[in-house]
Amino acid sequence: MTESNERIDYITKNLQIIQSEEVFSFSMDAVLLARFAWVPITRGTIIDLCSGNGVIPLVLSTRSQVSMTGVEIQPRLKEMADRSIRLNELSDRIQCIEGDVRELPSSMKQADLVTCNPPYFAAAGEAEYHSNPHFAAARHEKNGTLQDIVKAASRMVKQKGKVAMVLRPERFLELVQLYQQYGIEPKRAKWIHPLADRPANILLLEGIKNGRPGLTIEPL
Repeated sequence: MTESNERIDYITKNLQIIQSEEVFSFSMDAVLLARFAWVPITRGTIIDLCSGNGVIPLVLSTRSQVSMTGVEIQPRLKEMADRSIRLNELSDRIQCIEGDVRELPSSMKQADLVTCNPPYFAAAGEAEYHSNPHFAAARHEKNGTLQDIVKAASRMVKQKGKVAMVLRPERFLELVQLYQQYGIEPKRAKWIHPLADRPANILLLEGIKNGRPGLTIEPL
């Protein structure tokens, strides 16, 4: 099940994931998003953009029984996600496809929920890409900007469906503006603080496609 330089980690007591030091491993940000987002329970579908090694669909599978599709542009991460899905015996509910969010196939049907843990930073310098292209692509907007990702999410979510993303707090206003630009009305936000007396370092934001205005900031 694992290949050279790979390991199996536990996300929860009963949920495992294949990871490697050679590529970007999942962070708590992804787990927080999967626990924050509204989910359809028994009817509907979910799409996870920039899916990496599949951590968000894996965690969502503990909350929802619907079919899920992860979209990942890096072949190695997509293949690792495939093996993690099989490891957890979830192939009947989760699939991962290799694809660019800017060029999603027209055959993909719109989902009730679209999630994404996008790259947090603008494009990096060439030195970082040459140092470790897997890390650079996961952390920086090499394969699409935040605008590209929100645009794709808007296209892939049903009317009145939900879009949930995790990002750095300093990009909150940018993300709100992009949501509204592409017809996603921000409805729920949550700030995650590393300590009670420290500034927030994670932002969770959920919106509804063509929803009514009205944003709730959830308690800590």
